[in-house]
Amino acid sequence: MSAADPHDTLQLQSALGALHWVTAPGRGVLASERPGLSAVRMVARKEGAAALSERIRSDFQLDLPAGPARAEGRLAGDAARPFAIIGIGVGTWLAVGPRESGDLLDALRASVGSLAALTDQGGGMTVLRLTGPQVRAMLAKLLPIDLHPRAFPVGAAASTLAAYIAVTVWRLPDGPDGSAVFEIAVSRSYAVSFWEALWSSAAEFGFVPG
Repeated sequence: MSAADPHDTLQLQSALGALHWVTAPGRGVLASERPGLSAVRMVARKEGAAALSERIRSDFQLDLPAGPARAEGRLAGDAARPFAIIGIGVGTWLAVGPRESGDLLDALRASVGSLAALTDQGGGMTVLRLTGPQVRAMLAKLLPIDLHPRAFPVGAAASTLAAYIAVTVWRLPDGPDGSAVFEIAVSRSYAVSFWEALWSSAAEFGFVPG
């Protein structure tokens, strides 16, 4: 047996890669996985939220959400690489962005220093994007929250349960066809169970995975 190549690296695999992505007739709900994302949990140090907010604003031109909301910024020095920070609890946020050179975790670490505790969540999280003319009707079966545009506008976010699974959901700008667009983050270990619940809820409307 040859020795392991020290240059070999682990490749992140999709938690849904082994599934047979069955469609249901119609196009009421479209679902796709967002691969290649970096996710970082950020928790403000005691009495440090105000200073953290100022640092994030200065370095990323982003107003740190004070509640359950999503805000967009760009990685320092790179206008082509947007990322988002989502408020998920008191003094707690989830940052989601591209997994490329100059990793999001490294950028945040260099920015916030000791103002916050940072934890890499990318390998333990699956993010799905959901849209289509029936996406709200489908999500109403899964989420115990009001997704009407007045109650859940673009930029809104919530940490809640879907089929007894903890998830974080946020709303993006509407798609080209006018359909609402949502993204849902779920723990990798529950991704398959969530996908099965999603498919079951979407089947009557027509379901297109991709």
